[in-house]
Amino acid sequence: MHRDTSLVAVVDDEESVRKALARLIRTAGYEVEAYGSGVEFMLSLQKHLPDCVVLDLRMPVVDGFEIQRALRQSGARVPVVIITGDDSPENHHRTSEYGAHAYLRKPVDDAMLLDAILGAVHSGA
Repeated sequence: MHRDTSLVAVVDDEESVRKALARLIRTAGYEVEAYGSGVEFMLSLQKHLPDCVVLDLRMPVVDGFEIQRALRQSGARVPVVIITGDDSPENHHRTSEYGAHAYLRKPVDDAMLLDAILGAVHSGA
Protein backbone atom coordinates (compact mmCIF):
# COMPACT_ATOMS: atom_id res chain seq x y z
CA MET A 1 0.00 0.00 0.00
CA HIS A 2 1.40 3.40 -0.99
CA ARG A 3 1.10 6.33 1.39
CA ASP A 4 2.06 9.93 0.74
CA THR A 5 3.21 10.31 4.34
CA SER A 6 4.96 7.92 6.69
CA LEU A 7 2.86 6.14 9.29
CA VAL A 8 4.13 6.38 12.88
CA ALA A 9 2.60 4.17 15.56
CA VAL A 10 2.64 5.55 19.11
CA VAL A 11 2.32 2.88 21.81
CA ASP A 12 1.98 4.20 25.37
CA ASP A 13 -0.45 3.22 28.12
CA GLU A 14 -0.58 6.76 29.56
CA GLU A 15 -3.38 8.53 27.71
CA SER A 16 -2.08 12.07 28.22
CA VAL A 17 1.40 11.12 26.97
CA ARG A 18 -0.03 9.18 24.03
CA LYS A 19 -2.26 12.07 22.95
CA ALA A 20 0.51 14.66 23.30
CA LEU A 21 2.96 12.54 21.30
CA ALA A 22 0.39 11.84 18.59
CA ARG A 23 -0.41 15.55 18.27
CA LEU A 24 3.28 16.50 18.05
CA ILE A 25 4.05 13.83 15.45
CA ARG A 26 0.94 14.64 13.39
CA THR A 27 1.86 18.34 13.43
CA ALA A 28 5.26 17.38 11.99
CA GLY A 29 3.46 15.93 8.96
CA TYR A 30 3.28 12.23 9.75
CA GLU A 31 0.24 10.00 9.74
CA VAL A 32 -0.23 8.71 13.31
CA GLU A 33 -1.97 5.73 14.87
CA ALA A 34 -1.98 5.72 18.68
CA TYR A 35 -2.38 2.60 20.80
CA GLY A 36 -3.05 2.42 24.53
CA SER A 37 -1.66 -1.07 24.97
CA GLY A 38 0.85 -3.45 23.53
CA VAL A 39 -1.92 -5.94 22.80
CA GLU A 40 -3.86 -3.37 20.76
CA PHE A 41 -0.73 -2.52 18.76
CA MET A 42 0.19 -6.16 18.13
CA LEU A 43 -3.31 -6.86 16.80
CA SER A 44 -2.98 -3.93 14.38
CA LEU A 45 0.06 -5.55 12.79
CA GLN A 46 -2.23 -8.12 11.17
CA LYS A 47 -3.58 -5.29 8.98
CA HIS A 48 -0.44 -3.28 8.20
CA LEU A 49 3.02 -2.32 9.42
CA PRO A 50 3.88 1.24 10.42
CA ASP A 51 6.99 2.94 9.08
CA CYS A 52 8.18 3.64 12.64
CA VAL A 53 7.06 2.77 16.17
CA VAL A 54 7.41 5.15 19.13
CA LEU A 55 7.28 2.67 21.99
CA ASP A 56 7.02 2.98 25.76
CA LEU A 57 8.81 0.21 27.65
CA ARG A 58 6.68 -0.15 30.77
CA MET A 59 3.11 -1.18 30.00
CA PRO A 60 0.82 -3.81 31.49
CA VAL A 61 0.30 -7.23 29.86
CA VAL A 62 2.57 -6.78 26.80
CA ASP A 63 5.47 -4.41 27.47
CA GLY A 64 7.79 -2.65 25.06
CA PHE A 65 10.48 -5.31 25.35
CA GLU A 66 8.02 -8.01 24.26
CA ILE A 67 6.81 -5.91 21.34
CA GLN A 68 10.34 -5.17 20.20
CA ARG A 69 11.29 -8.85 20.46
CA ALA A 70 8.15 -9.95 18.55
CA LEU A 71 8.82 -7.45 15.75
CA ARG A 72 12.38 -8.68 15.42
CA GLN A 73 11.42 -12.37 15.50
CA SER A 74 8.74 -11.84 12.86
CA GLY A 75 11.29 -10.36 10.49
CA ALA A 76 9.36 -7.10 10.28
CA ARG A 77 11.76 -4.31 9.40
CA VAL A 78 10.11 -1.59 11.47
CA PRO A 79 12.40 0.92 13.19
CA VAL A 80 11.62 1.46 16.87
CA VAL A 81 12.14 4.62 18.91
CA ILE A 82 12.05 3.76 22.61
CA ILE A 83 10.67 6.28 25.11
CA THR A 84 10.86 5.50 28.80
CA GLY A 85 10.62 7.04 32.22
CA ASP A 86 12.41 3.99 33.61
CA ASP A 87 15.90 4.73 32.33
CA SER A 88 18.58 2.23 33.30
CA PRO A 89 21.71 0.79 31.69
CA GLU A 90 19.97 -2.61 31.58
CA ASN A 91 16.96 -1.20 29.69
CA HIS A 92 19.21 0.63 27.26
CA HIS A 93 21.27 -2.52 26.67
CA ARG A 94 18.22 -4.75 26.14
CA THR A 95 16.59 -2.37 23.68
CA SER A 96 19.88 -2.04 21.79
CA GLU A 97 20.12 -5.83 21.56
CA TYR A 98 16.65 -5.88 19.98
CA GLY A 99 17.73 -3.26 17.46
CA ALA A 100 16.13 -0.04 18.72
CA HIS A 101 16.85 2.89 16.43
CA ALA A 102 16.81 5.38 19.33
CA TYR A 103 16.37 5.41 23.11
CA LEU A 104 14.92 8.56 24.70
CA ARG A 105 14.10 9.37 28.32
CA LYS A 106 10.77 10.83 29.39
CA PRO A 107 9.92 13.60 29.45
CA VAL A 108 10.93 13.50 25.81
CA ASP A 109 12.38 16.58 24.14
CA ASP A 110 10.16 17.31 21.11
CA ALA A 111 13.01 18.10 18.72
CA MET A 112 14.97 15.00 19.74
CA LEU A 113 11.92 12.79 19.23
CA LEU A 114 11.16 14.24 15.80
CA ASP A 115 14.82 13.86 14.78
CA ALA A 116 14.77 10.23 15.95
CA ILE A 117 11.56 9.54 14.00
CA LEU A 118 12.96 11.16 10.85
CA GLY A 119 16.12 9.07 11.11
CA ALA A 120 14.13 5.92 11.80
CA VAL A 121 11.77 6.42 8.87
CA HIS A 122 14.69 7.03 6.52
CA SER A 123 16.62 4.05 7.85
CA GLY A 124 13.82 1.63 7.01
CA ALA A 125 15.05 -0.38 10.03
